[in-house]
Amino acid sequence: MECYDVIQGAESFYYKGNEIGVLVSHGFMGTPQSMEYVGKGLAKKGYTVYGLRLTGHGTHYHDIENATYENWKQDFLEGYQLLKSQCKHVFIVGQSMGGTLTFHTASQGLDLEGVIAINPAMTSIPSMEPYRSRHTPRYLKEDRPDIKDQNVYEITYDKVPVRSMRELLHLMDETKELLSTVTCPALLLTSSIDHVVPPENSAYILNRIRSQIKQQVILSNSYHVASMDYDKDEIVIQASHFIESVLLAKKAYERI
Repeated sequence: MECYDVIQGAESFYYKGNEIGVLVSHGFMGTPQSMEYVGKGLAKKGYTVYGLRLTGHGTHYHDIENATYENWKQDFLEGYQLLKSQCKHVFIVGQSMGGTLTFHTASQGLDLEGVIAINPAMTSIPSMEPYRSRHTPRYLKEDRPDIKDQNVYEITYDKVPVRSMRELLHLMDETKELLSTVTCPALLLTSSIDHVVPPENSAYILNRIRSQIKQQVILSNSYHVASMDYDKDEIVIQASHFIESVLLAKKAYERI
């Protein structure tokens, strides 16, 4: 389906570790590069980590224009299946649209231990709303990534297809209706200042999922792409603590 080569540095990554698998996903217009620091950090904890590259991302904006949210849902399912074939336990970590897909995947009745979402998009992306029903222009100029640390460079496209924005909005609409079916443990990592996805998106999710274990941690020193920002180490710490606490609780329950 893709017609262009993967940009150097935007490739998927895989670190073989123990029987705890962690699927890691970037967001809309991003690449695995944006999650690599977090992925490596989790791999250092001993986990098996797979950083997937969503269809149409990390190549050319013509490729993402031809992709649909059904492709992205399938990418997640295949990533889960890959880790499940090699690991006893599987968690998912997703940022922005990756967070949307994380909750969509969690609604599918899979054997999933827990989910971690970083600034997930679910109810509103204000800059995109005007284009829900518009088909022109074909492309918009992509703004600089929303990262507080000005020294960070994120691989992304310089243009965003309006058609692709509508695919993301449709994915959000579909996933919103499925949140009440999510019951696995969930951790939301939410930037207090996010110029792309308002923090209210996370509050909406917390109020609607039916998970008995659901937590939120506020990231006070990062903007939207928090996995590359000043709180990136805190994300690794919080994610690994969540994973260990969920598995410890499960082990204690099984002993009863």
